[in-house]
Amino acid sequence: MHPVLTSILMLTCSNVFMTFAWYAHLKELSSKPWIIAALASWGIALFEYLLQVPANRIGFTVLSVGQLKIIQEVITLTVFLPFSVMYLKEPLKLDYLWAGLCLVGAVYFMFRSKIG
Repeated sequence: MHPVLTSILMLTCSNVFMTFAWYAHLKELSSKPWIIAALASWGIALFEYLLQVPANRIGFTVLSVGQLKIIQEVITLTVFLPFSVMYLKEPLKLDYLWAGLCLVGAVYFMFRSKIG
Protein backbone atom coordinates (compact mmCIF):
# COMPACT_ATOMS: atom_id res chain seq x y z
CA MET A 1 0.00 0.00 0.00
CA HIS A 2 1.24 3.53 -0.77
CA PRO A 3 2.82 5.29 2.23
CA VAL A 4 0.42 8.26 2.01
CA LEU A 5 -2.65 6.01 2.09
CA THR A 6 -1.19 3.90 4.90
CA SER A 7 -0.43 7.04 6.88
CA ILE A 8 -3.91 8.50 6.32
CA LEU A 9 -5.63 5.27 7.39
CA MET A 10 -3.49 4.91 10.50
CA LEU A 11 -3.91 8.60 11.40
CA THR A 12 -7.66 8.27 11.02
CA CYS A 13 -7.75 5.30 13.37
CA SER A 14 -5.45 7.06 15.84
CA ASN A 15 -7.65 10.13 15.74
CA VAL A 16 -10.73 8.12 16.65
CA PHE A 17 -8.91 6.96 19.79
CA MET A 18 -7.68 10.47 20.56
CA THR A 19 -11.11 12.03 20.11
CA PHE A 20 -12.52 9.54 22.61
CA ALA A 21 -9.57 10.16 24.95
CA TRP A 22 -10.07 13.92 24.84
CA TYR A 23 -13.85 14.18 24.90
CA ALA A 24 -15.68 10.94 25.86
CA HIS A 25 -15.07 11.57 29.57
CA LEU A 26 -17.30 14.67 29.29
CA LYS A 27 -20.23 12.31 28.83
CA GLU A 28 -19.17 9.03 30.40
CA LEU A 29 -17.21 10.19 33.45
CA SER A 30 -18.68 13.62 34.13
CA SER A 31 -19.62 12.67 37.70
CA LYS A 32 -16.20 11.18 38.50
CA PRO A 33 -13.19 13.15 39.80
CA TRP A 34 -10.98 14.61 37.08
CA ILE A 35 -8.11 12.29 37.98
CA ILE A 36 -10.23 9.26 37.05
CA ALA A 37 -11.11 10.91 33.73
CA ALA A 38 -7.44 11.72 33.13
CA LEU A 39 -6.30 8.16 33.83
CA ALA A 40 -9.01 6.72 31.59
CA SER A 41 -8.06 9.19 28.85
CA TRP A 42 -4.38 8.28 29.13
CA GLY A 43 -5.29 4.62 28.76
CA ILE A 44 -7.20 5.35 25.57
CA ALA A 45 -4.48 7.69 24.30
CA LEU A 46 -1.92 4.88 24.48
CA PHE A 47 -3.65 3.22 21.54
CA GLU A 48 -3.67 6.55 19.70
CA TYR A 49 0.09 6.84 20.04
CA LEU A 50 0.65 3.23 18.97
CA LEU A 51 -0.95 4.20 15.64
CA GLN A 52 0.06 7.85 15.34
CA VAL A 53 3.82 7.43 15.74
CA PRO A 54 4.25 4.79 13.02
CA ALA A 55 1.73 6.64 10.79
CA ASN A 56 3.85 9.79 10.93
CA ARG A 57 7.06 7.84 10.37
CA ILE A 58 5.56 6.12 7.32
CA GLY A 59 4.09 9.36 5.99
CA PHE A 60 7.36 11.24 6.52
CA THR A 61 9.03 9.01 3.93
CA VAL A 62 7.08 10.86 1.21
CA LEU A 63 5.53 13.94 2.88
CA SER A 64 6.85 16.94 4.76
CA VAL A 65 6.04 17.52 8.42
CA GLY A 66 3.78 20.41 7.42
CA GLN A 67 1.86 18.21 5.01
CA LEU A 68 1.46 15.52 7.67
CA LYS A 69 0.15 18.13 10.12
CA ILE A 70 -2.43 19.48 7.66
CA ILE A 71 -3.59 15.93 6.89
CA GLN A 72 -3.94 15.36 10.65
CA GLU A 73 -6.01 18.53 11.07
CA VAL A 74 -8.37 17.53 8.25
CA ILE A 75 -8.74 14.07 9.77
CA THR A 76 -9.36 15.63 13.19
CA LEU A 77 -12.29 17.70 11.93
CA THR A 78 -13.60 14.78 9.89
CA VAL A 79 -13.62 12.54 12.97
CA PHE A 80 -14.71 15.21 15.45
CA LEU A 81 -17.80 16.35 13.57
CA PRO A 82 -19.70 13.03 13.64
CA PHE A 83 -18.38 12.32 17.16
CA SER A 84 -19.69 15.57 18.56
CA VAL A 85 -23.04 15.32 16.80
CA MET A 86 -23.76 11.61 17.26
CA TYR A 87 -21.96 10.76 20.51
CA LEU A 88 -22.05 14.00 22.50
CA LYS A 89 -25.36 15.10 20.94
CA GLU A 90 -24.00 18.57 20.13
CA PRO A 91 -25.94 20.56 17.53
CA LEU A 92 -24.58 20.61 13.98
CA LYS A 93 -23.42 24.15 13.26
CA LEU A 94 -22.58 25.99 10.09
CA ASP A 95 -19.26 26.87 11.73
CA TYR A 96 -18.06 23.33 10.99
CA LEU A 97 -18.52 24.04 7.28
CA TRP A 98 -16.53 27.26 7.50
CA ALA A 99 -13.77 25.52 9.46
CA GLY A 100 -13.72 22.76 6.85
CA LEU A 101 -13.42 25.29 4.03
CA CYS A 102 -10.48 26.92 5.82
CA LEU A 103 -8.84 23.49 6.01
CA VAL A 104 -9.43 22.98 2.28
CA GLY A 105 -7.47 26.19 1.75
CA ALA A 106 -4.72 24.97 4.08
CA VAL A 107 -4.51 21.68 2.18
CA TYR A 108 -4.23 23.56 -1.11
CA PHE A 109 -1.37 25.73 0.13
CA MET A 110 0.52 22.79 1.69
CA PHE A 111 0.21 20.61 -1.41
CA ARG A 112 0.18 23.13 -4.28
CA SER A 113 3.79 22.43 -5.24
CA LYS A 114 2.87 18.75 -5.72
CA ILE A 115 -0.34 19.58 -7.63
CA GLY A 116 1.03 21.89 -10.26
